Amino acid sequence: MSKYDRVIEKVFFENYVAGAAKVCFSREELAQSCHDLGISRIKNLGDIPYTYRFRKELPQSIKEKCPSHSEWIIIGKGIGFYEFRLASPGKIQPSTNRQRIKVPDATPEIVKRYAPGTDEQALLTKVRYNRLVDLFSGLTCYSVQNHLRTTIPNVGQIEIDEIYLGMNTRGTHFVIPCQAKSPGDQFGVVQIMQDMEFCKFKYPNAICKPIALQFLSKNDVAILELTVEESNDIFHLLVVDERHYRLVTKDEITDDEIKLMSQLDA
Repeated sequence: MSKYDRVIEKVFFENYVAGAAKVCFSREELAQSCHDLGISRIKNLGDIPYTYRFRKELPQSIKEKCPSHSEWIIIGKGIGFYEFRLASPGKIQPSTNRQRIKVPDATPEIVKRYAPGTDEQALLTKVRYNRLVDLFSGLTCYSVQNHLRTTIPNVGQIEIDEIYLGMNTRGTHFVIPCQAKSPGDQFGVVQIMQDMEFCKFKYPNAICKPIALQFLSKNDVAILELTVEESNDIFHLLVVDERHYRLVTKDEITDDEIKLMSQLDA
């Protein structure tokens, strides 16, 4: 068991009460656990909860304290304070049975040459050049910031891959925080919750529409609008809308396909 596993396990069980849906702890408790376990103090204590929020599975002993069909997540409760909460589900992936909507690829050739991969940066770049957020949302959207790292009250430090602002035909304003994932990764409830809290804090008058982006292949992109609802102290990660797009050359879209789409929209 790693140092992080030993520390997080000790903190959890020192605060856990049978049947609880919430388990609170602080950064100071992480430090005390290091001392009690004889582990040299970890320099960046905040990296312990961060690791289990976004990178690593919790120890099995903690997982076993979940009710069926749920899992523990860790959320920020302000600077230096955290909380284990139950989520059902805690993570989600794109579905496998969606139609691929063909979109003429507007990515500049020089960008394709030097950014050909399927990592998160390549994904955000292709989504931006092809205005996929506009197509998906039906809004006129503008990218205003990417790779944001900031701190917000009652949550702590957060990261957002890209933020768009949008407007509809009636002039209503929207804020669209985006989380990008490489193929095979999952979208977590913690990320969507922190995006929603950031939008409430920074853009209180705009409607928040959190979306998740993922390459399905080099030229196939899944976009999901997600939300989080809470009932009986359990968070639920829900899909509001999902569409898959395929970036193609102009010759890969036939006249028959164009006619068919026109008929469906008529």
